[in-house]
Amino acid sequence: MGEVIERIRKAVPSGLGRKLWVKSGGRCEYDGCNTPLWKDSLMQQAMNKAYISHIIAASSDGPRGHLVLSEKLELEFSNLMLLCDECHNRIDMAQAKVHTVERLQKMKKDHEDRIELLTGLTIEKKSHIILYGAKIGQHQSPLNYSEASSTIIPERYPVTDRALELGLKNCEFEDKSPEYWEFQESQLVGSFERQIKSLLGSDQTQHFSLFGLAPQPLLVKLGTLLPDIYHVDTYQRHREPQTWKWQNSSTNIEFELKEPENKSRTPVLVVSLSATITDDRIHKVLGNGISIWKMAIQNPDNDFLKTKHILSGFRNQMRRAFDVIKAHHDKSEPLHVFPAMPVSAAVEMGRVWMPKADMALVIYDENHKKGGFVKAMELK
Repeated sequence: MGEVIERIRKAVPSGLGRKLWVKSGGRCEYDGCNTPLWKDSLMQQAMNKAYISHIIAASSDGPRGHLVLSEKLELEFSNLMLLCDECHNRIDMAQAKVHTVERLQKMKKDHEDRIELLTGLTIEKKSHIILYGAKIGQHQSPLNYSEASSTIIPERYPVTDRALELGLKNCEFEDKSPEYWEFQESQLVGSFERQIKSLLGSDQTQHFSLFGLAPQPLLVKLGTLLPDIYHVDTYQRHREPQTWKWQNSSTNIEFELKEPENKSRTPVLVVSLSATITDDRIHKVLGNGISIWKMAIQNPDNDFLKTKHILSGFRNQMRRAFDVIKAHHDKSEPLHVFPAMPVSAAVEMGRVWMPKADMALVIYDENHKKGGFVKAMELK
């Protein structure tokens, strides 16, 4: 009776182990895990909690084992993954059958490609993430750093592991109350002064990535705090698909400024981009002695703003609109603005408005509980 000889598993050379740590960024390579493997997650003390796992098992009778490739690829970098204890157990024991060679190879490639990209970025690609959320009706803003940081990659990457948050987590007031607008505007300006204004010219990173979900008058106000002396990328939350990432689309949107026949009355600018605002709703608020200018697109829709190019086109047309309206009206008279537009457009409207050169703005907000538009704030 012949003797059964068990093959001894080879130790992973230290150089190969170091290469795997570097290529993985010291994090678990399982898709969606990304756990740091150099520290205790509870006490945050230094420790090595990594497992070097095989995609094709080191022995032919192991998970995903192969009669020939198991021994041949035992010490091949392409066949090794750095995993945490939980994910190591998942692929080799608890759920071994569903973790095929192809699936694990893709996880390894995607993770290491991402680490390569991030570590290869230069200082010019860093960006401060700004989150601004304010209560809309009874709903708090659902912004979060994780979603924002993944959105800006690979064009930019975050300076730190936290965002500059300008909004309040909770607010007692609803936008139907007069106190809401005064409180929110004051809080926004104060938070901006403390967190962002001090960075201009003094911080090594001078780029900002802005994510906002708030009533439109507040987003316009935020835009006025971030004029073109700030380098800002403003992002738009899309509904289909549900993402902040700009889409690849060849659709071209034309913004049209429609002029009133009589330009001698109180100037009004209606921005009908995400919905149509009819004249009777404006007359209900301001009466009949008004000249209504309209910024519109052919088919108003709440999810039309898919690309950076479309947002840039809006910026240019909005800047032109301020100039044209000012040329026909007394500059000392305020321009009354009734907006129905995407959040990023509201921000950019504020960014292109020039307080020293343009007319003051009186911005209205539609409130169903109040039965229509109500005056929200003045920008002087």
